[in-house]
Amino acid sequence: MPIFEFTDGDAIGTVFSVDTSTLIIKVEELEKLRRLQVNHLVAVRSAKAGQHLIGIINRITRKSSDEEQHLTDGLGGFVITENILKVNLIGTLLDKHGTKENVFKRSLDTIPEIDAYCFPIGGEDITKFMQTISANTYKTPLTIGKYSISEHAQAYLDGDKLFQRHAVIVGSTGSGKSWCVAKLVEQIATLPMANCLLFDIHGEYSGSGFKASGIQHLTIAKPSDLGNTGNIEKNTLMLPYWLLTYEEMLALLLDRSDSNAPNQAMLFSKLVYEEKLKLLTDSGDTTYKNLITIDSPIPYSLENVLNKLKHLDEEMVAGAKTGTEKQGPFNGKLTRFIQRLEAKTYDKRLGFLFQISNDELEIDWMNKLCLKLMSCSLEDGKKAGVKVIDFSEVPSDVLPLVISLVARIVFSVQQWTSRANQHPICLMCDEAHLYIPERTNQDTVSELGLKSFERIAKEGRKYGVSLMVISQRPSEVNRTVLSQCNNFISLRLSNAEDQAVIKKLLPDNLAGITDILPVLDIGEALVVGDSSLLPTRILIDEPSIKPESATVKFWEEWCKDTAKQDIKAAVAGLRQQSKI
Repeated sequence: MPIFEFTDGDAIGTVFSVDTSTLIIKVEELEKLRRLQVNHLVAVRSAKAGQHLIGIINRITRKSSDEEQHLTDGLGGFVITENILKVNLIGTLLDKHGTKENVFKRSLDTIPEIDAYCFPIGGEDITKFMQTISANTYKTPLTIGKYSISEHAQAYLDGDKLFQRHAVIVGSTGSGKSWCVAKLVEQIATLPMANCLLFDIHGEYSGSGFKASGIQHLTIAKPSDLGNTGNIEKNTLMLPYWLLTYEEMLALLLDRSDSNAPNQAMLFSKLVYEEKLKLLTDSGDTTYKNLITIDSPIPYSLENVLNKLKHLDEEMVAGAKTGTEKQGPFNGKLTRFIQRLEAKTYDKRLGFLFQISNDELEIDWMNKLCLKLMSCSLEDGKKAGVKVIDFSEVPSDVLPLVISLVARIVFSVQQWTSRANQHPICLMCDEAHLYIPERTNQDTVSELGLKSFERIAKEGRKYGVSLMVISQRPSEVNRTVLSQCNNFISLRLSNAEDQAVIKKLLPDNLAGITDILPVLDIGEALVVGDSSLLPTRILIDEPSIKPESATVKFWEEWCKDTAKQDIKAAVAGLRQQSKI
């Protein structure tokens, strides 16, 4: 049975002009014009029977008292002598398509005729229409809330298309962005074979309130976790230096302005490769020895490399005369490089990289790391569909490199997995502007980290790796990465630059929808993209698991008679590099 059963008397007006996907609707009765609102839906009778073209009201203009006044802001400059609507067409509703009834398509099979009737979609019609476009065939459907224009209709998203084609979640601070992420995580965690990594930059998803079946919490090893050979807790991650590529290690250690930098880079490369071969030889390996490169993730002893560099830096060789010595070819040329390397290895903030135990030097250790990051279940058989990795205590200067290291490992493992055994995984990048930056004048460490995410954005779909970019400043997120995302969940954005970024990423006929971004309510989102048939506003449901991102009530706290402070513990935590 068709959703819409309009009669000619229900029409609000008729088509006055047609320009590709934009219509001008002439409204005769002023009272009907008053009942309409911008961003509400209308249906236009198609030239084909059994079809209605669906559009969004972009502008409402009342007849001017001066009939000779020209409207010059986007309506072509013709004389306004009528009450009119500007409507952007977004799709077609077919009463029947094959064996299916009431099918909504994002394409426009026809354009309306001049004087075709236009009808408002409201009341029960809007509820039935929203329920139709939200119809899903999944055993466990994905939803983040209800439609703003029909609170009785649950807003379902296409889970496949949301993750297949990458997604963006943006919103100014305090707009409800963290709740939106929590609502998604809550549903992902219920799936039997879910596989998702959430990069938690500020620890807001790592608190006691953010726990449920299917969620596992991991943290990067802190100074207090170091030195526990064989006793690193299961939820603690070490990311040993040998996982870094040659370029990434040099980015951390090499001063390119040093006149001896080429020699330092050459010798470091040579010694690292030798140490990798030595470890394989000592372990009796016959598989990798003749196949590895300088970037192969094979353990090696950085201590041995450092000792050999010191020897070369102090080496004296036989002189021209018998019994005399002279400085070796690299004597004194490696001193600064050695100092930087020693400084990194002694820095406990980077202990998760450099102060590793014998366990992390085992050839099979990487298998354990990848299982911890990418397996759908824990060793005890429990679900671990969503793994929240707490990066809050990683130094900010190496944060981009460390996060991109995890992302690169996941992507590389997926890339080298046979297609039959590839299980899809999503990387949820919270506060993405910190490590997927737009600025191109970043240091080498940030630049290398950015390349990993750019590659995942471009090629990840082929290997079952999805990106979900989450940020409060989309204008500071890399444009290449954003351009590869085909789904946008935007909460309130008050900054004009951020609004402009989202507008540029949308099709021309939908760009006007972004005008509502600064006036969205808290917890209300504009959803546009492949995962949603209809660009629309959604009221996000309250998640049952709560991130620690609530806005502090300044005035209310200042009005209290006492204050809860523990500065002594905070100072102790600062010194220990660990929250007490």
